[in-house]
Amino acid sequence: MQLRLGLPKGSLQQATFGLFRRAGYQVSVSDRSYYPNVDDPEIELVLMRAQEIPRYVDAGAIDAGLTGLDWIVETDADVVDVCDLVYSKATARPARWVLAVARDSDIKSVQELQGKRIATEVVNVTRKYLAKHGVQAEVEFSWGATEVKVPDLVDAIVELTETGASLAANDLRVLETVLETNTKLIANRRSWEDAWKRAKTETVALLLEGALRGEEKVGLKMNVARANLDRVLGLLPALRQPTIAALTSDDWVAVETVLDERAARDLIPTLRRAGAEGIVEYPLNKVIP
Repeated sequence: MQLRLGLPKGSLQQATFGLFRRAGYQVSVSDRSYYPNVDDPEIELVLMRAQEIPRYVDAGAIDAGLTGLDWIVETDADVVDVCDLVYSKATARPARWVLAVARDSDIKSVQELQGKRIATEVVNVTRKYLAKHGVQAEVEFSWGATEVKVPDLVDAIVELTETGASLAANDLRVLETVLETNTKLIANRRSWEDAWKRAKTETVALLLEGALRGEEKVGLKMNVARANLDRVLGLLPALRQPTIAALTSDDWVAVETVLDERAARDLIPTLRRAGAEGIVEYPLNKVIP
């Protein structure tokens, strides 16, 4: 038996392959193939556009897949939301579909788009957002280069952004966030009811989530004299409690912990001043709580 798993082709492809490698899966694909190789005989991978994955998961053509919340909402797919996987091609933050107008536009709010024209790739998402605010506007599908259509062709756009740099470069001003989105692992409802496929999907989710946690954290190990142990332990965060192991000398112990990578830089000098020695920082592939 195999789990047929859809992965996003395109801008998110390499970031997805990297996440799978950190989770322990070796994935490779030739330039013209849509079927990546993976070193797990229980998984069959298929590359397709992220926009299409929710539809094919809903229909049962694939058992599960990685796609964005935006495309689930856009296609009205009826799927199982297995887990969030917050990663992207540029940042570790969720991306946003934003409503934007020309920087010098008189439009200051979504209500002022009544009767106006809006271009976007997420037509249904945009229409739902406008309806929620009681606004009727013409929403047209954009095949690309959406930013350049304002103000000569349309009054506003709804566009995906991670950093906002492209919008600013095109002299656009963000009015509001229409939808915050991130990658999700989703499953077909019938496949989820199959005990084997559900267990396999949950295993993949566990390892992928662990790989994402591992990106943000590092391990620290150090030697500490027992006389300084309480002082050092008082400085250490941990998922549970730091691990303490005896050394050959009864007066010293080894201490090991896991913490956010961004905290390690400031913490290491403080630990050294508190009496820790032989401090080693090391990266983590996966963190499973």
